Amino acid sequence: MSLFKQVKESFIDKNIELSQVFGRVKRIDSTKIIGEKLSVRVGESVEIIAEKIGLKTLGMVTESAEDSFSVTPFGFVEGFKTGDKILKISNGLTIPVGNGLLGRVVNPFMQPIDEKGEIIGNKVEMSVIRPPISAMKRGIIDQKFSVGVKSIDGFLTIGKGQKIGIFAGSGVGKSTLLGMVVRGSSSPVKVVALIGERGREIPEFIHKNLGGNLKDTVIVVATSDDSALMRKYGAFSAMSVAEYFKEQGRDVLFMMDSVTRFAMAQREIGLALGEPPTSKGYPPSSLSLLPQLMERAGKESGKGSITAVFTVLIEGDDMSDPIADQSRSILDGHIVLSRGLTDSGIYPPIDILRSSSRVMSDVVSQDHLKSSQKFKKMLSLLKENETLIRIGAYHKGSDKELDEAIARKNKMEDFMKQPPYEKSDFDVSVQQLIKIINDPIK
Repeated sequence: MSLFKQVKESFIDKNIELSQVFGRVKRIDSTKIIGEKLSVRVGESVEIIAEKIGLKTLGMVTESAEDSFSVTPFGFVEGFKTGDKILKISNGLTIPVGNGLLGRVVNPFMQPIDEKGEIIGNKVEMSVIRPPISAMKRGIIDQKFSVGVKSIDGFLTIGKGQKIGIFAGSGVGKSTLLGMVVRGSSSPVKVVALIGERGREIPEFIHKNLGGNLKDTVIVVATSDDSALMRKYGAFSAMSVAEYFKEQGRDVLFMMDSVTRFAMAQREIGLALGEPPTSKGYPPSSLSLLPQLMERAGKESGKGSITAVFTVLIEGDDMSDPIADQSRSILDGHIVLSRGLTDSGIYPPIDILRSSSRVMSDVVSQDHLKSSQKFKKMLSLLKENETLIRIGAYHKGSDKELDEAIARKNKMEDFMKQPPYEKSDFDVSVQQLIKIINDPIK
């Protein structure tokens, strides 16, 4: 099925009037189409038609003026010219959702791209843009959410309904860690949004990181060669799928790779519409869009929960990147991956001292919390005195706490290591952590 037909099926308004009123293309540039002579609102869907050559594409109204409006197309503008027709076809974007999505790989409009045939069982139409959970309807996060990764379960314990970010530079291992979390989680439904990634990475992620097992998993894909609008709404569509299962009372794991590509898509759209660029060229709408997506995750009273893990690409491992900085202010915790730990042979390379989970103290036992805090303290001492220890300038007995940290160093490093395809039970991990901290030093 062509992209045009796929997108159009998602936009069809069952109550469309038989007497259709057309607008007209006034101007075209490289990323948007300016239309006139049609009454439309921002967020409405339109069809641009070049009758003479039989070319059509779908778009969304992104700006409205007194005598004109801007349309950002889901496809590309090549082939269209001034004077072509514009037809309003919907009051907003909706997608068909249902249990038939489980085990499938789909595009942002819930059309299959996995060559497994038509999706059966999608009977509910859900709006892609929905308001976040009301503040007073949010449930208290008081239950742990195990992901099967020792470093996360042990030191950065996630709560059911928490939003957390994985921050890393390119090539450090975000996708591999995502795969570990998807495989290690016992969540009954998993929704994975792959936004702006290279097309080559999609089958690699499915077969290498997930082992080809898509049971109870929905993968929503918008690759880097898709239009900016496809990449933007791919993230919102995936969140709507997660919300559908949440409203059935299920606990959903939502994972998105990556927030940075999502923000870059909005940067393209915003700059094309004339928004002023701010830090690193991001317009204000790129930053304001993040809470609109992220705040839709969480735990809702009387319903299920969405536990969300977002990856954020930080250029040059710079945590002051505007997208990274804005994301940290919205999320309930952050996991920082370190290139130095990767070089040292510690994988997953989670920098425990720079990472934090804001709800950990509410979901774990006191023994677990105290052991985690002591582990971090010893790790900090080892890092502060690393040079002295390496050159032999430190003499045993000078600092009792540092002596203990040196004595436990090998066991601590072993605990932080975990093969990509190994799943660790939460209770076993906690007992190992407590044992490392409390066992007598030989």
